[in-house]
Amino acid sequence: MSEPKNATPKTSQRPQPGNPRTPERIKEMLRVDHAGEYGAVRIYAGQLAVFKTLAHKTETREALARMEAEEQEHLARFNELLNERHVRPTAFSPFWHVAGYAMGAATALMGEKAAHACTVAVEEVIDEHYASQVRELEALGEEEKPLCETIEKFRLEEVAHRDEALEKGAKDTPGYPLLAGAIKSACRLAIRLSEKV
Repeated sequence: MSEPKNATPKTSQRPQPGNPRTPERIKEMLRVDHAGEYGAVRIYAGQLAVFKTLAHKTETREALARMEAEEQEHLARFNELLNERHVRPTAFSPFWHVAGYAMGAATALMGEKAAHACTVAVEEVIDEHYASQVRELEALGEEEKPLCETIEKFRLEEVAHRDEALEKGAKDTPGYPLLAGAIKSACRLAIRLSEKV
């Protein structure tokens, strides 16, 4: 799989061995990754809340519940890493709690394909984001190899979510380019905010 063009990290943010900026950059990574996984869990919670009221949507509910369970595993690991490294979560957590759920519920109310379109858009941004972090961490060599391997494992699982959602017709959603573009913009803004605050 080719790497997205816009996934290249800024040179000023790339950690280098022995650079005093490196520990702070790692904290930013953990903070934003924790926020992203928390947001993903809330999106799936919103979608599941809608589809649980529709008895005939069993297959969709099962797929979403499985993806949510994987996001919960990611979130649990980032919770551990925040505690181990004494990193505070983003101050935006209460907002992501509401916004993630609202995004999930809104796309589910638009239908199954729109819910899958949400997954595709979110996971494409996360794929770019995690790929960028993996490249940054690889530059540190053995110093952050376990974290690098964790993020790469999670990236591949997010890509699998995206691929499954594409197979289920995400791009057949009416107005898909607009919907996906709006969701991607929201995700990228969330990443910028959560990294620093």
